Amino acid sequence: MTASTSSSLWVGTYPAAGTAPGSGEGIWDVPIDADGRLGPARLVVTAAAPSFLALHPSGRTLYAVSETAAGSLTAFQAGHDDGASLTVSGSLASGGDDPCHVLAGKTAVWVANYGDGVAASVAVDPTTGDLAADGVTTRPGAGDGPVADRQAGPHAHFVAVVADTVLVSDLGADLLRRYPAGSEPEVTEPEAPGDGVAAHLPPGTGPRHLVALPDGSLAVVGELDARIHVLTRDGAGWVPSSSTPVCAGAQAGTDFPAHVTLSDDGTRLHVGVRGSDVLAVHRVHAGDGGPPTLEHVADVPLGDGAWPRHHAVVHPAADPAADPAADPAADPAVDHAVGAGGWSPAVELVVVALQGTSELVSVRLDVPAGTGEVVARSPMPTPPACVLES
Repeated sequence: MTASTSSSLWVGTYPAAGTAPGSGEGIWDVPIDADGRLGPARLVVTAAAPSFLALHPSGRTLYAVSETAAGSLTAFQAGHDDGASLTVSGSLASGGDDPCHVLAGKTAVWVANYGDGVAASVAVDPTTGDLAADGVTTRPGAGDGPVADRQAGPHAHFVAVVADTVLVSDLGADLLRRYPAGSEPEVTEPEAPGDGVAAHLPPGTGPRHLVALPDGSLAVVGELDARIHVLTRDGAGWVPSSSTPVCAGAQAGTDFPAHVTLSDDGTRLHVGVRGSDVLAVHRVHAGDGGPPTLEHVADVPLGDGAWPRHHAVVHPAADPAADPAADPAADPAVDHAVGAGGWSPAVELVVVALQGTSELVSVRLDVPAGTGEVVARSPMPTPPACVLES
């Protein structure tokens, strides 16, 4: 690492292969510089299978789920004044089994419990992010799907807030559940029997993660059918309008999309694909009076056996004082450094957690071309599961 390093990542991890949760895994701090170079990982706190992390809008509290049969949600007071630090400020049951995702809002935190399909929320202090003492509100899922070994029952996998709605993707039931909400995930129960479903996906889709597109449509990745589904608004919900293979040669049962992100300008999707082990890039084309469409433009190879579980688009800011070559005024040819804003529109930096090879990799994407390459690799002592810019 050079003196230009100015950012760091929180990384949640799984236990090492063949070991039980609580065998030394935890949350790590990993430095990253403006060129995507990754410094050595430092274990900040041990925790059982902290497979997903979220930061309170205040930046003062980091949340982690423990993906165990009896799941839990832990809040940590986060600090960076003298090196990254995490101190437990509260912990409670996640409301279900095997929690795999957490979403943090100013006044509430939501958890998706994969094992039994329960979506849960807990109130938090809007200033500090501390967990409320009165526990978790749970909302069970229901339903199943045609993929017998994965869809015998509901499996809540992801929570998002889109406009005035909390959406929960249910991989087991091929649907998105909805709960009315305000600007934060404070929720009331559905007012009518049909109010609890925001969208039905084709049977066998296995909806995993999603993003909202600029026009209010949704892009939903199907873990089981290896496709990206575009859903358009229909009253209070959404309906499927199109789908496309997640990567070149994608095959259901062989390729398993994981996480999806949207570029800052809303024109590109990035999807990690386990099996083909690539970061797939799709261009989003606004519909001319109709729904948006997707164009697959590139697959960035991540390495054999990579198994990309999660990724984050990051914006490490260059430090011109420490590295004059990173100052655009000093060198107009440098296309990625734009002071405190991080990267220019010409490039994107994506950090990917490779569960299979126990590595973090930095991928540099050329925005105009849509292509990319791995520019840095860093081994992790235990398999990384989640990347979060601190």
